[in-house]
Amino acid sequence: MIELITLYRPTGPKELELVKQSGFKAWPPRLPQQPIFYPVTNEDYAKQIAIQWNTKESGVGYVTRFQVKKTFMERYPIQKVGGAIHTEWWIPAEDLEELNANIVGVIEIIGEYY
Repeated sequence: MIELITLYRPTGPKELELVKQSGFKAWPPRLPQQPIFYPVTNEDYAKQIAIQWNTKESGVGYVTRFQVKKTFMERYPIQKVGGAIHTEWWIPAEDLEELNANIVGVIEIIGEYY
C-alpha cells in the first residue's frame, strides 16, 4: 500500500486557474522570482495565509488540499517558520514537476475566503 502525506496550499485566483486547467492534477511552474514551492502541513495555517495574504492581494483566497506519495516528501524536512502551526515544506522550483508526478488523486478546494 502506498503511504500518502496530505499537503495544503493557500492560493489566489491566478494560480488556482492554472490548477483548474491541469484538471486539478498539477501545480503550475514557479515564476522566476519564486525559487521555492511552499505547501503547508495543516489547514489552519493555510487558511490563515489565504485570509491574511491572498484576500488582500486579489480579493479572494483559497485553501487547497492534495496528497503526495510519502517516499517523495521524505526528502524534504518540515520547516517551522513561526508558531506551532506555522510549518511547511520548501520544495525547490526545479522539483515541482516531480512533485506533480507524485500527487495521488486531485487537488481539492476546501476553503474560499473573501
